[in-house]
Amino acid sequence: MGEFTCRSVGEFGCRSGPRTQEGYVRAVRKLAAFLKRSPDTATVEDLRAFQLHLVDSGTSPFTLNATLTALKFFFDVTVRSPNLMVGMQSVRLPQKLPVVLSREEVAKLIAAASNLKHQTALALAYGAGLRVSEVVALKVGDIDSQRMTLRIEQAKGRKDRYAMLSPLLLQRLRTWWRVAHAQGKMLPGGWLFPGLNPVEPLTPRQLNRAIHDAADAAHIDKRVTMHSLRHAFATHLLEQKVDIRVIQVMLGHKKLETTTVYAHVATEVLREVVSPLEVLPAP
Repeated sequence: MGEFTCRSVGEFGCRSGPRTQEGYVRAVRKLAAFLKRSPDTATVEDLRAFQLHLVDSGTSPFTLNATLTALKFFFDVTVRSPNLMVGMQSVRLPQKLPVVLSREEVAKLIAAASNLKHQTALALAYGAGLRVSEVVALKVGDIDSQRMTLRIEQAKGRKDRYAMLSPLLLQRLRTWWRVAHAQGKMLPGGWLFPGLNPVEPLTPRQLNRAIHDAADAAHIDKRVTMHSLRHAFATHLLEQKVDIRVIQVMLGHKKLETTTVYAHVATEVLREVVSPLEVLPAP
């Protein structure tokens, strides 16, 4: 069967993000293991049997859809046999609303982080609405204090964008820079949040561990991840009556539909709506 690498799933796959590449290769390997032969020899019946195998083995709808997407790319682009995937249908995912932290909970969470580096990273994720991968990828040179922006390079979808930089966030970043620079933890022009070895950045796993510890210390019972801060950023902006299209741009969402989920969790907006029951005429 041979080894399947990034190049095995096509040049476009190689230009995708590392996690997407890994997912594509993993899906092709799963199919090869199921067939016990090279995946490019698969037939329509083989692919249907493989999908049934995934369902019967308890594969989650999310993983199943991701696998089908990867295989569709493999057969459409690499093998150039698009007809093979025509009968493969994705599974409808249940729509779940994100858990949103209140402003008070966000403040407690940031304050409860164990050190200044983690406090600053959490404040940045919330204050600019960044993904954890975007936080750890920032370098000192990405901060533009003149234009009050953060340059986010090669974010999700391999796109660059600018994120907002508020005065308070800039003040926090400058405090962190002075401390880290004085302690020799930050290299000139290096990572904004270096790891134990300043040559390497802090990892998403380390930041997620830090936020879990902070949530425990702050006695926050909600399920908290680094992405919770991005959810809170969007929801709180919507509650401040910021236009949802502006929030879409700030989050780097390709589709407005992705952003509109926050309209369902913006409780302050709901509280401002007057129920029709309240304005019924008196009998």
